[in-house]
Amino acid sequence: MSLAEDLHYLDLLAVSARIRSRQLSSREVTEAQLLRMAALDGRLHSYALQRAEAARLQAGQADAEIAAGQWRGPLHGVPIAVKDLCWVQGEPTAAGMAVHRDFRPDEDATVVRRLKAAGAVLLGKTQLTEGAYSDYHASIVAPVNPWGAAHWPGISSSGSAVATAAGLCYGAVATDTGGSIRWPAAANGVTGLKPGWGRVSRHGVFELAASLDHVGTIARSARDAGALLAVMAGADPKDPSALRDPVPALRGDDADAGSPQGLGGLGGLRIGVDPQWNSDGVDPATQGVLAQAREVLRELGAQFIEIRFPDATQAVADWAPLCAVEAAVAHEASYSAHRDRYGPVLSAVIAAGQALSGIEHQKILLRRMALRGRVDALFEGIDLLLTPVQPFAAPTLATIQTLGEQPALVAMLQRYTCPFNLTGHPTITLPGGFTADGMPIGFQLVAAHRGEALLVDAGAACQHLTNWHRRHPLP
Repeated sequence: MSLAEDLHYLDLLAVSARIRSRQLSSREVTEAQLLRMAALDGRLHSYALQRAEAARLQAGQADAEIAAGQWRGPLHGVPIAVKDLCWVQGEPTAAGMAVHRDFRPDEDATVVRRLKAAGAVLLGKTQLTEGAYSDYHASIVAPVNPWGAAHWPGISSSGSAVATAAGLCYGAVATDTGGSIRWPAAANGVTGLKPGWGRVSRHGVFELAASLDHVGTIARSARDAGALLAVMAGADPKDPSALRDPVPALRGDDADAGSPQGLGGLGGLRIGVDPQWNSDGVDPATQGVLAQAREVLRELGAQFIEIRFPDATQAVADWAPLCAVEAAVAHEASYSAHRDRYGPVLSAVIAAGQALSGIEHQKILLRRMALRGRVDALFEGIDLLLTPVQPFAAPTLATIQTLGEQPALVAMLQRYTCPFNLTGHPTITLPGGFTADGMPIGFQLVAAHRGEALLVDAGAACQHLTNWHRRHPLP
């Protein structure tokens, strides 16, 4: 295969196989990615920092090791990106904030250390909203959706999704506190894997809200997302909240898992749907994507069970003040000393968190515990839950800019994402179709706690029968 044959849109695992067999070198692939970044990212703004020379060094080392028979695994020599919340030793880690622009950590985040140990080539650090909340700092140029510049690229992990969708990396680290893996994945037509809370260490990842933050992956396919997660996940003495369970066998790192049969099929899988929750206020295009997803899953052998999801209205209302309190804790030192360097949206969130009473906070925590228990109970009778990612397809930037004046619209947007940050359940977002004007629409599968492997298997089986994830926005 020549470098002209859409190398930049190969799946991560396909590139990995070519590098391992030495059909391609890591250096060739890395140079091709750097050239594409130079050509396109001036208008897409997906990267906060490009690390060309460091990437070339990592690629050269990978080629030498592979030539010597020292293959480290499916990420070895593959160029990926890391969200600029994650520490990279000695390199700027701004978290989308003016106040941290000159911060250079003295160690890698655990996820970065593990990716380096797996031989991944880090192309750079992807752009994000200020402090991973909902708005970009005035000093930052926001990432641009490669499917349509007038449309929303998603929130905090937008840079990771834009870079992956546009062929500027083969996958990326992302984070999700209220929807920031799932919205960008849906908006950019890529796959987003939000593992359960604690599956991936948060050490060296700037906090927005500690008990809501999930570190995950964005990639072109479920198998690629699983391959990244398999390296990133696991217990970490530097993060006592990280799960101590063994990392599950994620079929994404199995080069032979390429069909529903190879993945074990979905025969007998019980998928829950709440017809009312999935349709109230949901636009026809999104409902059409859900209907198609059901047909694909049914063809794969899954059975559908009607369930009633707990009322999410209160959960959505509780997410914002809980996030605000935890953000106030995360920013306690820097906000007190540098309030003038914060943008208005994040500043208002921190102030709201500081003002919330202890009694109101405790009421939120009690309601959160009850929600988690009710959702856990659902999974006694189902294996997965199928929902939209959001109730309206591909919103425009003009629509998103009105959210501050439309609290009901914000609540609608958060309806299918925030509840699973409160409960900590793992989810996967898959491309499921397009609007009439060619913008991507995604759908979401949710699993029980510790159900990441099932999500990867189900996502890979769906993608074996569909080609939504094979469509790309740019030449």
